[in-house]
Amino acid sequence: PPNYLSAPRNRPEGKVLETVGVFEAPKQHGKYETGQLFLHSVFGYRGIVLFPWQARLYDRDVTSPVTEKNENAAGHGSKEVKGKTHTYYQVLIDARDCPHISQRSQTEAVTFLANHDDSRALYAIPGLDYVSHEDILPYSSTDQVPIQHELFERFLMYDQTKVPPFVARDTLCAWQEKNHPWLELSDVHRETTENIRVTVIPFYMGMREAQNSHVYWWRYCIRLENLDSEVVQLRERHWRIFSLSGTLETVRGRGVVGREPVLSKEQPAFQYSSHVSLQASSGHMWGTFRFERPDGSHFDVRIPPFSLESNKDEKTPPSGLHW
Repeated sequence: PPNYLSAPRNRPEGKVLETVGVFEAPKQHGKYETGQLFLHSVFGYRGIVLFPWQARLYDRDVTSPVTEKNENAAGHGSKEVKGKTHTYYQVLIDARDCPHISQRSQTEAVTFLANHDDSRALYAIPGLDYVSHEDILPYSSTDQVPIQHELFERFLMYDQTKVPPFVARDTLCAWQEKNHPWLELSDVHRETTENIRVTVIPFYMGMREAQNSHVYWWRYCIRLENLDSEVVQLRERHWRIFSLSGTLETVRGRGVVGREPVLSKEQPAFQYSSHVSLQASSGHMWGTFRFERPDGSHFDVRIPPFSLESNKDEKTPPSGLHW
């Protein structure tokens, strides 16, 4: 028998569950296509796949047969990690679910450098996310507009002859083609310390000229996951940022993005994104997050080292929603 996916519907007398679709079997092999509806297995929101891409996943929890020690420019010892190909997706989040996940995941994780004639340095496109293949719980729906998002009908159209029945419009194809160097990630880094798993996804955003020098921008998306049943709270962050120009910067602060999230069995994950700029075309970052246990004791969780690389052959800057 089919498993029906339900979502709450607000009514004056309270919340009522209504059927929004039928679950499908998750794909063990292959990838999901543009137009696939899904439920996020960690954050629980409804979404739709815009397009997939292949990433290199560097998982420091998986030891290779030959483990070597090497020192980076800042003397930070690390073991050699081989990247494995892994599928990720650019997706739209249903706007109806954004208020329910705002405490656990930023719903404006995708940012761009503004055009030169724009006074803002950065701008965000709301309701976009990056999703790993195993986070996708696919479902189908008979609704012709199953996802509420301002870009849904701009990017996708209903075609009952297709499976899934939502196909990319020319506008989505043009946007993907123009922006894929900045939207399609290449590397994902993951490491677990004391049952807290940190996943980092860095993206190159482009270069801008400022005061006769070049400034290179990256964004990085971080997910923190508690794999244990013990409740912990993030209290501090400690970053080390090394630039190819030879500078080493240390950044300390309370929490992340103004929050000190609690990771529990009920809400085990928190996701956010931030930005970094260098006056060099490459560098790398690493650091620790300090967590607090219920008894008041603290422990440090490693942030896996990741490279900040620029696209040397970039022709035009990211153009966001300009076709």
